[in-house]
Amino acid sequence: MTTHAPQTAQSVTLPASLDEAVAALTAMPAAVPVAGGTDLMAAVNKGQLRPAGLVGLGRINEIRGWQYQDGHALLGAGLTHSRMGRPDFAALIPALAAAARAAGPPQIRNAGTLGGNVVTAAPTGDSLPVLAALEADLVVMGPLGTREIPVSHLLAGRDLLAPGELVAFVRVPLLHAPQVFVKATGRTGPARATASVAVVLDPARRGVRCAVGAIAPMPLRPLEAEHWIASLVDWDGERGLAPEALTAFGEYVAAACIPDPEGDEQLPPAVLHLRRTVAALARRALGRALS
Repeated sequence: MTTHAPQTAQSVTLPASLDEAVAALTAMPAAVPVAGGTDLMAAVNKGQLRPAGLVGLGRINEIRGWQYQDGHALLGAGLTHSRMGRPDFAALIPALAAAARAAGPPQIRNAGTLGGNVVTAAPTGDSLPVLAALEADLVVMGPLGTREIPVSHLLAGRDLLAPGELVAFVRVPLLHAPQVFVKATGRTGPARATASVAVVLDPARRGVRCAVGAIAPMPLRPLEAEHWIASLVDWDGERGLAPEALTAFGEYVAAACIPDPEGDEQLPPAVLHLRRTVAALARRALGRALS
């Protein structure tokens, strides 16, 4: 979404299929795809974005549901947060359902979509740390065909969408294991996260995956902390950990994501408070997952 033409949108196309959407974007590369519009239209209203055209995705039924595929869930990019928050979806991918329920007030959850959350890539996007911890992939369609890229690559800018391409599906592995999403906000009730943490257990690989959101431009994976805590889990037993280990994990994650400055400098009080928040969230998320 980098079109900054001085005029307002000149055309609106409403395709009925992904192929029609790709054709519309190919014919007008400066057009912007829009689903829920919770971020896009806010940017337009603020004068931050003036797209030359819009390609509405609301009529494309094939991206509004999900299906099973080789041990994965193929999630349509048009899935709304409200739909992902329902019990049947929560039984499938609990952490993503929890993130969807925390995405904002009902009017935002009813309109906002999974694909929009990914492509907008706002640091406070609640689904992003969950997708990072799940190591999900994006199924991208374009004029040259279909390809898959890791979600983390798109968020890090390592693999961007080419002209005419759009995110059609999100491919998520079904781990059939505990997973937790928690977040902290600056006020009570639905609000943007000041910090968020997703923890996913992977018993088949005897691994723990953790991703921290909202504190950096993209979700952060504290890989050393993941490997360390996974080595302490009794995967063949009850998988419990002592409170001291949970506390140490939280501090390990927080220090990895918000490291101490070099030399004799001290972290500012606000940053130190944020690090403590991340530590508490990581400790709480892992404790819930193991319980």
